[in-house]
Amino acid sequence: MLSTLCRMTAHVSWWMVLVVCVAAILPLQAQTTTADKIAPPSSSAQRLYAAAKKDLLQLRVLLRNGRSQSTTGSGFLLGEGNLAVTNYHVISQIALEPETYVGEYVDTDGKKGTVELIAVDVLRDLAIVRVDRTGTGSFQLPDDLQALEQGEDLYSLGNPLDLGFAISEGTYNGISRRGFSDHLMFTGPLNPGMSGGPNITAAGDIAGVNVSHRRDGELVSFLVPARYLQQLVTTAQSRETPPTDFKPIIGEQLLEYQQVMMDHLLSEPLTSKTLGPYQIPVRESEQLRCWGNSEDNTQEGYTTDSIYCGMESVVFISGNLQTGRVSFDHQLVRSKKDNALRFSRLVSDSFSHQIWSSHRSEEVTAQQCTEEFVANDQLPMRAVLCASAYRKFAGLYNFTLLTITTDDALMSVKSLYELRGISYDNGMALTRKLLNAVTRQADSVNAENPVEEASAAEVPADETTANDKTGGEAE
Repeated sequence: MLSTLCRMTAHVSWWMVLVVCVAAILPLQAQTTTADKIAPPSSSAQRLYAAAKKDLLQLRVLLRNGRSQSTTGSGFLLGEGNLAVTNYHVISQIALEPETYVGEYVDTDGKKGTVELIAVDVLRDLAIVRVDRTGTGSFQLPDDLQALEQGEDLYSLGNPLDLGFAISEGTYNGISRRGFSDHLMFTGPLNPGMSGGPNITAAGDIAGVNVSHRRDGELVSFLVPARYLQQLVTTAQSRETPPTDFKPIIGEQLLEYQQVMMDHLLSEPLTSKTLGPYQIPVRESEQLRCWGNSEDNTQEGYTTDSIYCGMESVVFISGNLQTGRVSFDHQLVRSKKDNALRFSRLVSDSFSHQIWSSHRSEEVTAQQCTEEFVANDQLPMRAVLCASAYRKFAGLYNFTLLTITTDDALMSVKSLYELRGISYDNGMALTRKLLNAVTRQADSVNAENPVEEASAAEVPADETTANDKTGGEAE
C-alpha cells in the first residue's frame, strides 16, 4: 500500500507542485490550458524555497560501469557542515552493493559531486551521506524540536520525477502508528524522486523527511519524524571513516526490529476470533489489522469464510527484499453436501501448493519444511512448518506455518501464517503459540489458558537444503 518515492512511476499532481526549474515548466504549461485559473504558489512557499534552495540536493545512484543512472532521490545539507540527510531506500544499492554502484549529488545550481555513505537507519528509512560541499545553515536540527499542531501548514521539498527542484504545500494531520516506528501524516503531494527531501514548517524548522505515500489514497503522504534524525546524526558525526561493509550494521538493526515485533506478538496470549465453531488466533492492533470475507461456491458445493490479518508496513532492505512483516490467513471451509470423501479431496487439494521455495534466490535459502499430523489439547491438525535463512543477514529467517484441522468430516479451518525476518528462537516460540491457539468453540473456556507446548513439528537444523514437501520449487 505504501509507495516509497525514489522511483519514477507515479502520476504527477501538477497543480499542487510548484516546479521551479525551467525544464519542468514546459510540460506544466502543456497540460494546463487554463493556467490563469490555477492558484499561484503561496508567498510562504516562495519564501521558504528561496531560503532553502542552496542546501537542497538531488541524490543519484549510478552504475560504476558506465555511470548510468539507477535511482534518484532527494536530500538536504544539515547546518553548515558537509553531512546530508536522505532516505535509506534512496541509497540502498550503495550500502549493499558498493562494488557495483556509486552515488553523486546535484545541487540547485547544477553542480555535481561525490557522495560517501556514512550511516544508515533501515528501520526508520534514513541515511546520512557526506558530500564535498557545505551547507549554508538553512536546515538546523535543534535538540528541542517544536511539537506540531494538527492542521499546521507544512512544505515538502525535493526533485519529483527527476524534473527539477520543487516545493509542495500541505498540512500536518497527526501520527500514523501502523508500523513499529511513527510516521507523520502529511496531507500533500509527494512524488517519486522526492524521497529524502526535507519537510519544513512555515517557520523553516525541520518537521520530517519525505518517505512515502499511499497508492490507494489521494494526497496521503508520510514523513519520517525529525526526532529520529537526531540519533543518526550523532552516530554519523562520531565516524571519521565510514564502515567498509554496511551489511552487518543492517543485520543488527533488523534483529533489534524483529525483537520489538515479537515482543508485541508474544507479550500476552493471542486473542481469538470465531469462525463457525472454531476459535482462531489473531492479534489486532495498530500494526496488525484484520479483514473478513465470505464466498459461496454453489457449483463445487462448499462455502468459505475468511479472516486475514496483516501488517501494512514492511522494512525496505532492497528492491528484492522487504521484511519485518507478519500475516495470518484463516479460512473456514464447509461442505454443503453430505459427502465426506468429496470434501476430503477438496481440502486436501487446497492444502497442496501453498508453500513455494527456490534455491535460486540471492536473498534467502530454499525453504526447508517438515510435515506432520499434530494435536493440541483441543484439536488434531495436519501441519507443515518451513523456514528459510537470510543469506546476507545472519540470524534472520522467514517462517511459514500451514495447518488444517482434521476433526470434522465436513468442515475444517485452514490457516497460513507468514513470519518474515525473525530469529529462529522467536519463530519457533510463535509457532508453538499458534498451534495451541486453534480450538473449537465448545472448548473455548480452555482457550483462555493455552498450553505452552504442543507436539509441533521441528524444523531440521540444516537450512540450506531444499525439501519443500507441499509446493516444490518455483521459478
